[in-house]
Amino acid sequence: MKKTLLLAAIFFTGICFAQTEIINKYKYIILPEKFDFLNQANKYNLNTLAKGVFEKEGFTVFMSNEKLPDELALDKCKALYGDVKSNSGMLATVLSFEIKDCTGTVLYTSGKGRSKIKEYQKAYYEAMREAAASFASLDYKYNESASVTGQGSFVPKVTVMQEPQTQPAQAATKVIAIPVNNQASLFAQPIANGYQLVDTTPKVVVKMYKTSQADYYTAQGDGKNGVIFKKGNDWFFEYYLNDKLVSEKLIIKF
Repeated sequence: MKKTLLLAAIFFTGICFAQTEIINKYKYIILPEKFDFLNQANKYNLNTLAKGVFEKEGFTVFMSNEKLPDELALDKCKALYGDVKSNSGMLATVLSFEIKDCTGTVLYTSGKGRSKIKEYQKAYYEAMREAAASFASLDYKYNESASVTGQGSFVPKVTVMQEPQTQPAQAATKVIAIPVNNQASLFAQPIANGYQLVDTTPKVVVKMYKTSQADYYTAQGDGKNGVIFKKGNDWFFEYYLNDKLVSEKLIIKF
């Protein structure tokens, strides 16, 4: 029995260490402006309180509605996604913190914080403080030398052709245009905060993440980080390749 408990403890410690090593690769964490168990943004000031908890642990924290740094705006997979979950019942308020990557994989769940206070705001504050206390075991320290570079997927090879220059070189950005392959339709599958585009294999070709602008997404695929947007009735994926702006026309089926 003692041997079994020892092995279990060693296994659990190994899992925690592996989780910490992964989380240490991330500098940023993004929090929602509204938690699922509440009916309005930042109710009881809980989202702001949660932001303070993550900042205290050393994360650079942004709310989902805030302006992001360029490197993060172009590649949302350089950030973790924090959340607060409620498992409350009639007798107690129960909260816990959760950390996911951009694919929705849960990397860390804190201990549960409990409160029997009847007043909602005080109960939530007490439960959140208690849940936050378990972050000590996470021991987060950003490891810049091992930082993530994003989660791109394969983008098919295409023939590149030079778009005719209509302006003097010094007055316009040179754009490489990629003609669309009419047989290469991509199918949009919903994911957290956007869509993943898959071909008929099916294989994930690129992931696109919502912004505050309609029909304008940050996107990534095989290390190509850029934006996908709708112009007229057409969709385009624009990114930089060898310091040149590439504009790739896509056929997307939603």
